[in-house]
Amino acid sequence: MGGTAADAAVTVEGAYKKYGARNALDGLDLVVGRGTVHGVLGPNGAGKTTLVRVLSTLLRPDAGRVEVAGYDVRTQAQEVRHRIGLLGQHAALDEELGGHQNLEMFGRLHHLGARHARVRAGELLERFGLADTGRKAVKRYSGGMRRRLDLAASLIVDPEVLFLDEPTTGLDPRGRAEVWAAVRSLTGGGTTVLLTTQYLEEADQLADRISVVDHGRVVADGTADELKALTGGDRIDVVLRDAGRLDAALALLPPQGADATVDEDRRLLSVQVTDRMAALSGVVRALETSGIEAADIALRRPTLDEVFLHLTGRENRTDRTKETA
Repeated sequence: MGGTAADAAVTVEGAYKKYGARNALDGLDLVVGRGTVHGVLGPNGAGKTTLVRVLSTLLRPDAGRVEVAGYDVRTQAQEVRHRIGLLGQHAALDEELGGHQNLEMFGRLHHLGARHARVRAGELLERFGLADTGRKAVKRYSGGMRRRLDLAASLIVDPEVLFLDEPTTGLDPRGRAEVWAAVRSLTGGGTTVLLTTQYLEEADQLADRISVVDHGRVVADGTADELKALTGGDRIDVVLRDAGRLDAALALLPPQGADATVDEDRRLLSVQVTDRMAALSGVVRALETSGIEAADIALRRPTLDEVFLHLTGRENRTDRTKETA
């Protein structure tokens, strides 16, 4: 589960949290190793935000053991708060102030002296590539810049553990890439990061380990490669020039198309294979021999989307509606 009690920054054993008649957390178990990025992946309503609220002492668990940085979130909440940072789904910045002023304000709210807060603000702006925008009002920042500044604010007191609850919600691809680069820089300084996300690619890109959550429970845990291996291996994708040849091409795929999926709109065939290179060569030869023209052929690992569907039996919906659990 990503570590042992001795080297864990976060330990959750049998956590329950009920809203009405529904368990948002339903006996959830989780271990996050120190100095790692741990992804918590799941759809809306899976329990990701509830988990973050419990870990950050904003909610009390109804049952179970929950520790952060070695402290119990129920009986030692103040100790936990001194050691964590939290970046929620919505920015907590003053739109009229500049970036440097915002960070200084957060520093003073954390009881840093005026000079210390000013120096820390400058350090964080430099670290996240915002030094040349420090005097610009936040209302003039791009989405990616705002989230990087919000991330910087969550690090104002250099926390041991940082919780990022869907940090790239609503960002365009460029803004998402900017935040990803900022997150990657964190663990080099020893910070432990717990990242919740609905974006499959985000978990794949950033996390050392990933826990897949569904209905308030962890249904699988491992590295991205380990989770992808659960679906049974590599796949070959074939895009045809002529959609009318899909059936003929399907019969050529190993093992004779028995495990293949067909997407007629995209003229795409996809099949699971074991001996990846031999299977790829065989498909290419078979198509050429049969006179079937391929627009593209690719050998790939399973996506985390396919992993999620395999583990839960339902698609991972990445709509942007707010999670209520």
